[in-house]
Amino acid sequence: MTRVPNPRLDDRSVSVVIATRDRPELLRRAIDGVRMQSHDAPVEIVIVFDRTEPDLSLETVEGPFSIRVITNARSGGLAGARNTGIEAAQHAWIAFCDDDDEWLDGKLAAQFDAIAADPRSSFACTGIFIRYEGEDTPRIPDPEKMTFAGFLEDRMTEVHPSSFLIHRRTLIDEIGLVDEEIPGSYAEDYDLILRAARLAPLAVAGVPLVRVWWHGGSYFFERWQTIDTALDYIVDKFPEFADHPAGLARIRGQQAVAKAAMGDRGGAVKTVVETFRLNPLEKRNPVALAVAAGLPAGTALKAAHRLGKGI
Repeated sequence: MTRVPNPRLDDRSVSVVIATRDRPELLRRAIDGVRMQSHDAPVEIVIVFDRTEPDLSLETVEGPFSIRVITNARSGGLAGARNTGIEAAQHAWIAFCDDDDEWLDGKLAAQFDAIAADPRSSFACTGIFIRYEGEDTPRIPDPEKMTFAGFLEDRMTEVHPSSFLIHRRTLIDEIGLVDEEIPGSYAEDYDLILRAARLAPLAVAGVPLVRVWWHGGSYFFERWQTIDTALDYIVDKFPEFADHPAGLARIRGQQAVAKAAMGDRGGAVKTVVETFRLNPLEKRNPVALAVAAGLPAGTALKAAHRLGKGI
C-alpha cells in the first residue's frame, strides 16, 4: 500500500513555547533539552514570562536555532502565556514544554516520523518518563485510544503537554487556541486534546522521550478548589460525557477527592454516590472516602505519584 504524503510536513520548522514564572534553574534545564534535539529544520524557543520580569539574557541566535524572550500579553496564567507564544511563533509547528520538564534526544525526529505515517496527522505526542522522588516511571500512550471517544473515557496522563507537537495553522484555524476561560488554566491541555481528537486521532511516538518532573513545586500539586471548579467547566463544555459514563465517573471521582481534601465531607460523599451510580468500579471513590474520613490528601497523592499516576 502506497503511503500518502502529509502536506503539513513540507515545512518542519518548530517553535517551542515555554511558559515560565520564577523558576530560572528549571527553565534552563528545559532549554537544554530542546537545544540537544537533532533536527534538520529551524527550531526556535519562545519563552513567555508570565507575571514576572523577563530574562533577556536568555536570547540567542545560533544558526537555525534561536531563543526569543517575550512577556505574556494575554490573560495571566498558563493558557494566556501559551497563546501569547503561539501567536508570536514564526515556524510551521508548535511544541510545548513546561518549564520544569525535559525533552530527551530524538523527541522531534520520532514525532515527525509518527506524523509522516498518517496523512491526517496534525498533532503528535510521545511517551514520557514520570520522575518522582528520584525514580523514573515510563508511561506510553496506546495508539488505539488516541481518539475523541478514547479521551472522553480516559484523560491518559501519559499524553502530556510537554510532548505535544501541533501544526500551527491547524491549531489556530481548526482546533482553536488554548482556552483561557478554564478556571486557573487547570486541564487546559485536556480540553485542547479533546478538541484536536474531534478532528483526527493523535499520532504517537511510542517511546518515552520527555521527562516529566513531579514535585511539590508543580503548579497544580495541591489546588483542590481550582481542580473542582475547572472539572465542572470541562464537563459542561463537552456534553458528550453524558454518553460515556465511565469517563464522567472518572471526573466526578476526581472532584470527590478534591471536595474531601477541602474538608467538604458532605459534598464529597454526595459526589461519591453520583460517581458510584455512573461506574461502581471507579477507583477514586474509596480514595475520596478515605480522605473524607481523615486520610491526608497529600498522602494519597504521593502514593499515586510513586506509581506514576495522578488522582
